[in-house]
Amino acid sequence: MRPRDGRANPIPPMPQSPSTAPARLPLAFLVGQNAEGHWLAVETHGLGGGIFRSRRDALHYATAETGRRPDAVRLSSTPISLAP
Repeated sequence: MRPRDGRANPIPPMPQSPSTAPARLPLAFLVGQNAEGHWLAVETHGLGGGIFRSRRDALHYATAETGRRPDAVRLSSTPISLAP
Protein backbone atom coordinates (compact mmCIF):
# COMPACT_ATOMS: atom_id res chain seq x y z
CA MET A 1 0.00 0.00 0.00
CA ARG A 2 1.32 3.46 -0.90
CA PRO A 3 1.02 6.57 1.26
CA ARG A 4 -1.46 9.22 0.10
CA ASP A 5 1.27 11.32 -1.52
CA GLY A 6 1.97 8.47 -3.98
CA ARG A 7 5.48 7.68 -2.76
CA ALA A 8 6.48 4.12 -1.97
CA ASN A 9 6.99 3.21 1.66
CA PRO A 10 10.49 4.22 2.74
CA ILE A 11 13.06 1.54 3.50
CA PRO A 12 13.40 1.15 7.25
CA PRO A 13 16.71 2.37 8.66
CA MET A 14 19.50 -0.16 9.10
CA PRO A 15 20.28 -1.09 12.68
CA GLN A 16 23.34 0.64 14.04
CA SER A 17 26.52 -1.38 14.15
CA PRO A 18 28.36 -1.56 17.48
CA SER A 19 30.95 0.91 16.19
CA THR A 20 28.31 3.59 15.47
CA ALA A 21 26.02 2.91 18.43
CA PRO A 22 26.37 5.19 21.46
CA ALA A 23 28.94 3.83 23.89
CA ARG A 24 27.49 2.20 26.98
CA LEU A 25 29.35 2.52 30.21
CA PRO A 26 29.92 -0.86 31.85
CA LEU A 27 28.13 -1.20 35.17
CA ALA A 28 30.35 -0.95 38.24
CA PHE A 29 29.28 -0.89 41.90
CA LEU A 30 30.64 0.38 45.17
CA VAL A 31 29.48 -1.61 48.20
CA GLY A 32 29.72 -0.27 51.74
CA GLN A 33 27.81 1.01 54.73
CA ASN A 34 26.13 4.37 55.10
CA ALA A 35 26.42 6.57 58.21
CA GLU A 36 23.54 4.63 59.85
CA GLY A 37 25.24 1.27 59.27
CA HIS A 38 22.97 0.01 56.46
CA TRP A 39 24.63 -1.89 53.60
CA LEU A 40 24.43 -0.19 50.21
CA ALA A 41 25.34 -1.11 46.65
CA VAL A 42 25.72 2.04 44.55
CA GLU A 43 26.29 2.03 40.78
CA THR A 44 29.26 4.31 40.13
CA HIS A 45 27.65 6.13 37.17
CA GLY A 46 24.50 6.97 39.14
CA LEU A 47 22.36 4.39 37.33
CA GLY A 48 21.05 2.55 40.36
CA GLY A 49 21.68 1.02 43.71
CA GLY A 50 19.93 -0.24 46.78
CA ILE A 51 19.84 -0.78 50.54
CA PHE A 52 20.41 -4.35 51.77
CA ARG A 53 20.07 -6.37 54.95
CA SER A 54 23.67 -7.55 54.89
CA ARG A 55 27.03 -7.15 53.20
CA ARG A 56 26.48 -10.52 51.56
CA ASP A 57 23.15 -9.39 50.04
CA ALA A 58 24.69 -6.15 48.73
CA LEU A 59 27.60 -8.03 47.16
CA HIS A 60 25.27 -10.63 45.66
CA TYR A 61 23.18 -7.91 44.00
CA ALA A 62 26.19 -5.97 42.70
CA THR A 63 27.95 -9.04 41.28
CA ALA A 64 24.76 -10.27 39.61
CA GLU A 65 24.09 -6.82 38.06
CA THR A 66 27.61 -6.63 36.62
CA GLY A 67 27.56 -10.12 35.14
CA ARG A 68 30.22 -11.22 37.62
CA ARG A 69 32.88 -9.22 35.77
CA PRO A 70 36.21 -9.07 37.58
CA ASP A 71 36.91 -5.68 39.18
CA ALA A 72 33.32 -4.46 38.63
CA VAL A 73 32.51 -4.40 42.38
CA ARG A 74 34.60 -2.56 44.96
CA LEU A 75 34.25 -2.37 48.73
CA SER A 76 34.35 1.02 50.42
CA SER A 77 36.21 1.55 53.68
CA THR A 78 34.42 4.89 54.27
CA PRO A 79 30.67 5.57 54.58
CA ILE A 80 28.77 5.85 51.27
CA SER A 81 25.31 7.11 50.31
CA LEU A 82 22.79 6.52 47.53
CA ALA A 83 22.48 10.20 46.66
CA PRO A 84 25.37 12.68 46.37
